[in-house]
Amino acid sequence: MTLYLTRLTPHPASRLAQQELGTSTHHGSLHRRVMSLFPDGIPEQARNHFGVLFRVEDTPRGSHLLMQSNQPPAPGRLPARYGTLTTRPLDALLDALKPGHTLHYRCTASPVRKPGHTTRAHYNLPAVVPLNGPAADDWWRRQADNAGLKVLTLHSQPVDAARDRQHPAGTAPADRAKNSNRIHHHRVRFDGTATVTDPDLLRAAVRNGIGRGKAYGCGLLSIAPAPDPA
Repeated sequence: MTLYLTRLTPHPASRLAQQELGTSTHHGSLHRRVMSLFPDGIPEQARNHFGVLFRVEDTPRGSHLLMQSNQPPAPGRLPARYGTLTTRPLDALLDALKPGHTLHYRCTASPVRKPGHTTRAHYNLPAVVPLNGPAADDWWRRQADNAGLKVLTLHSQPVDAARDRQHPAGTAPADRAKNSNRIHHHRVRFDGTATVTDPDLLRAAVRNGIGRGKAYGCGLLSIAPAPDPA
């Protein structure tokens, strides 16, 4: 199955695009914008059906959106003057993966630990514990190993958490404030170089993403060829 990588560059005059790609937005609105670029009529788990993963990239020229999917998004589904889509297939990159190849990688993920009931009770811990610093780096190395990568270099930095409010189906607008669940995904961006140990595992990790919070801008694993170490 072909995978496509799309860059959405917002129009500089579009307040809607700047708002939806901004750090202060609820990430559920960005998820809905992304999914609006694909056909309607998928009753459940549309993100899984279209293999959609995405991430906001902040650059000196402003924010843009990277999106991966198993079919190209439709530019005509964007609001007028919202932005432009540039799409390319990833087949050549993924087919060329071989053991021993060196790659650059980037992934904004949600590194967490889920302690067992006894540990939670003893230390009064929440069900999900966000990881930072060396603990987050160790988490990433384990994820990379499972994804067919041996980490050579690693730089990590925290990014703003993904937040949203989820309302039960059928909730009236007047009741949403009191009948909503807070969504909060702690996020860290991991960059570096790695050696390919298992191309099939790596292709699966690129296709499926890594970790939790994939509907909220987490888990997209980006790779690119790098010079082999001397």
